[in-house]
Amino acid sequence: MRLPRTGFQYQATDNPMARLFWGIIPVERAAALFFYEAGAESANILYERMMAREFSEAGFFEGIDLIVPVPLAKKRQRQRGYNQSHCLADGVSQITGLPVSNQVVRRTRFVKSQTQMGRQERQENVADVFEVRDLDMIRGRHVLLVDDVVTTGATMTACARELLKAGDVTLSLLSLALVKP
Repeated sequence: MRLPRTGFQYQATDNPMARLFWGIIPVERAAALFFYEAGAESANILYERMMAREFSEAGFFEGIDLIVPVPLAKKRQRQRGYNQSHCLADGVSQITGLPVSNQVVRRTRFVKSQTQMGRQERQENVADVFEVRDLDMIRGRHVLLVDDVVTTGATMTACARELLKAGDVTLSLLSLALVKP
C-alpha cells in the first residue's frame, strides 16, 4: 500500500506531532497514523479500527480512561452530516473498549474554514471556541483527545486548553493523519 505511515505510536512522546504541542500544552502522548497529503488515497478513507489495532499493539492506549473527540460546530456538523473525529473515536473505542464522550466539550461557534490559513491565523480562528461542559467527568482522568487531521495543531491546542482547565487531567492526543511538515 502507498499509505505514508508515521510510526509515531512507537515514539509517542517525541515525534513531529508531539513537538507541535511542546511548550504549549502538557501532553502525555501524541500520534497520528498517516502523514496527510491532499489528494492522497488515504484522504477519503477511514482507518480507525486499523489504527486502533496497531496502536494497541504498541501500548499507546495504556492508562487512558476516556476518549473525547474534537467537536464540530452545529452548523458545520449539519453541513457534513457527521463528525469525522467522532467516527474515529468510535472506531478506536470498538477495538480498545475505552468509553467515548462527545458531551464533555462543545464547540461554541464556527468562525471560518482554516484550510487556507497559516499557523497564526488558525490559532486566532479557534481561540475561545471550545467550552468544557462537564469538568468533573474528566478531572483526575487520562483523556485521549481525538481529531481527524492535524495541520498546525491549533484546533487540538485550543480544545486541550479547555480540557486542562478541569485540573488534574492527563492528556494524550491522537489523529488519523498529520499534514507533512
